[in-house]
Amino acid sequence: MVSSFIKSRRQGTSQRTLDFYMTYLKLASTVITANVTSRNIIEFLQSRTCTNGGRHAYYRTLRAFYNWLYSAKSGYNLNPQLNPILAVEPPKVEKKILPSLTSEQLDYLIESADCIRDKAIISLFADSGLRISELARIKVGDIKWEMRLVKVICKGNREGYAPFGSRTEYLLREWLSEFNPNRSDVWGLNKWGIGDMLKRLRIKTGLPCNPHTFRRTFASILAKRGIDSLHIMRLGRWDSLVMVERYTRSVRFEDSLKFCKGPMS
Repeated sequence: MVSSFIKSRRQGTSQRTLDFYMTYLKLASTVITANVTSRNIIEFLQSRTCTNGGRHAYYRTLRAFYNWLYSAKSGYNLNPQLNPILAVEPPKVEKKILPSLTSEQLDYLIESADCIRDKAIISLFADSGLRISELARIKVGDIKWEMRLVKVICKGNREGYAPFGSRTEYLLREWLSEFNPNRSDVWGLNKWGIGDMLKRLRIKTGLPCNPHTFRRTFASILAKRGIDSLHIMRLGRWDSLVMVERYTRSVRFEDSLKFCKGPMS
């Protein structure tokens, strides 16, 4: 049953996501049956000694599993209205405000980077909100210089485009002329090498320096400039506005107030 669920995940689902499902489904094996009740699931979640964030991870996994099991895709012909997960409330999780960077901090990170390649990577991360897997796979032919766009393969194996600005263009051109313009790959690094570089820069500067921070920074800076959430969703290649809200949680009331006009204005 579990192996069938894993195989059912859409093409392009990352191995990390599949591993996440497998880990939590194994730990929740006592409630992975066709005759489990909502009460069984609730009691199982309450019995976990982890934080509410951990319980929520169990819940998300069980929700995905049971929504599949009670759908036509599973082939078990179960009545969707009897899906036990429908009567289970998700564990409440504190909405933490995770860090994003200011423009001044981004400048400092770029200045502190060891070489042109690393400066270009930081600048492109911040300009585009790219995920590390998207950035690591960029080829020279994916860069659309005239439009300042990069073609990428997004989550779900979808094709998308990421914007970049004039400073990133300058740094990219400098790096490619130095690296080897005849090569097809851009960085000469895989995502693990990029991750190691970011760790070194974090230790050197004391600033948060990881792809998620840059992605939050990308979204937050656009929001502070008054860019509509729907445009941020499209520019950042998110699937929903819920994700945009999550990534712009650091935007304060005072930031939004600057764009407010009273109804009588």
